[in-house]
Amino acid sequence: MKKKLLGASFAAFTALMLAACGGTDNANDNKGTGGKENNNAAAATYEPEELRVQFIPSQNAETLEATAKPLENLLSKELGIPVKVSVSTDYSAVTTALGAKQIDVGYLPPNAYVEAKKQGYAEVLLQSQRFGVNPEDGSETDELVDSYKAQIVVRADSDIKSVEDLKGKTIAFQNATSAGGYVWPAATMLDAGVDPQTDVNPVVLQGHDAALLALLNGEVEAATTFHDARNLLKKEFPNVFDDLRILTTTEDIPNDTVSVRADMSDEWKKKISDAFIALGEDEEGSKIIYEIYTHRGYTPSKDSNFDIVREYADRIQQN
Repeated sequence: MKKKLLGASFAAFTALMLAACGGTDNANDNKGTGGKENNNAAAATYEPEELRVQFIPSQNAETLEATAKPLENLLSKELGIPVKVSVSTDYSAVTTALGAKQIDVGYLPPNAYVEAKKQGYAEVLLQSQRFGVNPEDGSETDELVDSYKAQIVVRADSDIKSVEDLKGKTIAFQNATSAGGYVWPAATMLDAGVDPQTDVNPVVLQGHDAALLALLNGEVEAATTFHDARNLLKKEFPNVFDDLRILTTTEDIPNDTVSVRADMSDEWKKKISDAFIALGEDEEGSKIIYEIYTHRGYTPSKDSNFDIVREYADRIQQN
């Protein structure tokens, strides 16, 4: 389950994406298997006959897919076409699939969206909304927000008292394109003089719950997650808030996106936006998206909302 970060940088990620997707720009590949489009690859004329939606694994992938499956019928009713939901192996896989025209809609965290946009693979439609987090006990506030913080967590009995103390420690990160699981915490570490690749022993785990579980089990000495991911384990581990201590939190991060392949027609962009907004207003739909990502709804977004993400990516890349 564990693997080394292997110098994961955004430059390396971009090179990987180019290698993986560089041969998918001819007319046959652009058509994919889900709809009809003009042979002009630059034209936004794609109209899906089946909408293929892919999620990223913020928690156990099998559990996530089972939870998300009912969205197929809910979205299909809104859109009038079949909908297929799947869960990717990681963040970069969603970007690759969008670029290869294998999926139509991807739930992309901010850094993955920025990379997908840079490659010409995706356009942002929506940002998720969540209730804010009460810093005192991790409970939800009654205010809907379109941003969140990341955190670095240690065991309550740990001798790690500051970010500087992380030097030489084993730390559980998420994929290098995860804003909350890597980029923002890594920038916080760099600000404190701790290189997240050379000054610590980095371990990449899939899922914020997996990172915290590894911390609880003593397999790592710190973990980077979204704030407050301890709620993911509260049912199974009622004492998790006592057993794990937040070392620090980061600056605000734009919430996750609902993004579509770049050649999606304007008409279908609006249809898809309306359908996902309706999910947040539907009793059953709102319950499902909350169980998946703690999303409470969706609001229209624009690319410039993610300029701060580009700034952070540059900071990490320049390191």
